[in-house]
Amino acid sequence: MTQPPPPPPQQPPQGGGFGPPQDQPPQDQPPQTPPPAAGPNLGKAPEPGYGYPQAPQAPQTPAPAAPQTPPTPPQGYGYPQGAPAPQPPQARQGPPGYGYPGQQPGAYGQPQQAPYGQPGYGQPGYGQQPGYGQQPGYGQQPGYGQQPGYGYPQQAMPHQPQAGQPGGGGKFNAQMAIIVAAVVAIALIIGGGVWYASSGKDEGRQNDTAGVSGGTGGTDDDNGGTTSGKEKAPSDPSAKVLFQVPAPEVKNDSTVVVSGSWLTDKAYVKSGIAQIVGYDRDKGSELWKLPLAGPVCQASRHVTDDNLTAILYQPAMPTKADPSHGCSQIALIDLDAGKKLWTKTVKTGDQLINFDNITLSGKTVAVGSTSGGAAFDVSGKLLWSPKPTDSCYDAGYGGGEKLVAVRKCGSYDQRQLHIQTIDPKSGKVISEYKMTEGIEYASIVSTNPLVVAADVGDSAGDGSGISDFFSIDSKTGKLRTRISAPGEQFAARCEGITRVEACNLLAVGNDRLYLPTEEHDGTGKYSQTNEIVAFDLATGKQTGQRADAGDGYTISPLRMDGGNLIAYKRPPYDKGGQIVSIAGGSFKQTTLLQNPSTESVRDVETSMSPEYSEFLYAEGHLYMSKVYASKRSTVREKEYLAVGFGTG
Repeated sequence: MTQPPPPPPQQPPQGGGFGPPQDQPPQDQPPQTPPPAAGPNLGKAPEPGYGYPQAPQAPQTPAPAAPQTPPTPPQGYGYPQGAPAPQPPQARQGPPGYGYPGQQPGAYGQPQQAPYGQPGYGQPGYGQQPGYGQQPGYGQQPGYGQQPGYGYPQQAMPHQPQAGQPGGGGKFNAQMAIIVAAVVAIALIIGGGVWYASSGKDEGRQNDTAGVSGGTGGTDDDNGGTTSGKEKAPSDPSAKVLFQVPAPEVKNDSTVVVSGSWLTDKAYVKSGIAQIVGYDRDKGSELWKLPLAGPVCQASRHVTDDNLTAILYQPAMPTKADPSHGCSQIALIDLDAGKKLWTKTVKTGDQLINFDNITLSGKTVAVGSTSGGAAFDVSGKLLWSPKPTDSCYDAGYGGGEKLVAVRKCGSYDQRQLHIQTIDPKSGKVISEYKMTEGIEYASIVSTNPLVVAADVGDSAGDGSGISDFFSIDSKTGKLRTRISAPGEQFAARCEGITRVEACNLLAVGNDRLYLPTEEHDGTGKYSQTNEIVAFDLATGKQTGQRADAGDGYTISPLRMDGGNLIAYKRPPYDKGGQIVSIAGGSFKQTTLLQNPSTESVRDVETSMSPEYSEFLYAEGHLYMSKVYASKRSTVREKEYLAVGFGTG
């Protein structure tokens, strides 16, 4: 539809290079950030003058600690030994607790150089994009104790966005912060890092990171149960390991993107190195294998009613001589048959466009980049592509129930983002909301209801990419409300750099935004915990609902299930993780799945975190998988690409 303006100052050039930046944080594990000593100060306003993280150092392993001792957990799966260690931005003070990343260097599998398939700074073709986002939330149910920071709802922000002010240090530092942020942000690669399965075809067939849309007002039964959702608690929620998929072999020192996972009625489908494989949901036996010419770069988390999805991939395998071929190949995949239905490319002049993101809405596959956006019908028909006469360009799209474009206009230092709900068949603009000039990046959290996240004035302060959420009426383009989200208080993230749909650790449903608080001290010695709280998308105020993780656990939203919220509880050192359903009205928790607490199983489970791995849950089945494959630095315990758990 569009043609991009000239590259902004101090931004990487456009072209074909790919691979996340050097020294990025771990993909499957969160960067080390010491927890706060007490509950979040929910009334504190964002600090000005900050925006994006410090340069990363070494990956950390979030293995929980043992009792009576400050945690020094063993290195988990997924990271290279001896890697230089990442230091998070604005590290919080306070003793580490159970379940929080320790001080050890990370273990195998963490990229030490740019993975194939992901745009990287310093290589031609990487667009200008900065860090990922942080979610707001606060919350106190009536009568909740005296923990600091809880008890009073925040005030909704004015119905007009405030102009973003540059962070401390002036324009030069802000631009440098953007580049540094991207180094960290790209670690939340392809698909927002965590994707979740839809519980039914009538809900848009989404494997949603945020489970972004879905409940529209589910009701509880008389006991505050979960009658509005499709996921029912089994008679015994105890789960067992169904299967483990070994990590693919990487023969050189590179790191390869293996992002993308989906669930169908019959198969668990996972990307490997230049291939996509369908596995039996219960046995893990291989049902089909689809070879690709090169590694997967990006994968849509959405699935059509007939189990079609879309990916971006490279046209050839990288080599030492030619380490990147660009993410120019757009493909439609049949997840039932294990077939590639078509592959398309788009050009500007004689040059292939290397795309940054891909999504699916209805029967439309949409791709965005700094060269503009394009779309195809599932039949393969081109619907639109960049126009040479356009002065603005579609940087990316959010899919699912509706199709929303993040359209960039103006020069880098006078950028204005247009959030456009568009007709997925024609590209015609249905409604438009213009964000305040100066906001360079925005993420689509949900398309129905329409929720956008942005780091206004680079003020999030923690590299999460979000200082504010914008609830927008997709029919009129008018702002409903704006929710301030102090970065130090809430734990969700949005990348917003190249992939506008890459948000995780949050959910939208029942016209509410569900967010986890940051970890804080629990009741046990060294223990950590957190909560999920809810915001009303009409008023911007807290609803008073709150779900506690429980001492030693941390809780993360996965997706909606009708009017209920599905969440994952990362366990303390001596327990297995849990999947719970949280009733949309009462917020009562029902355990759907309880993983084994044996050490060997815990080691595999805690090697994959909801921040930096792919999680899928449906019908008593939980699947976790990694998004990078790397050569091991030493020989040690076996590593896994994916693991499946199941009840019954």
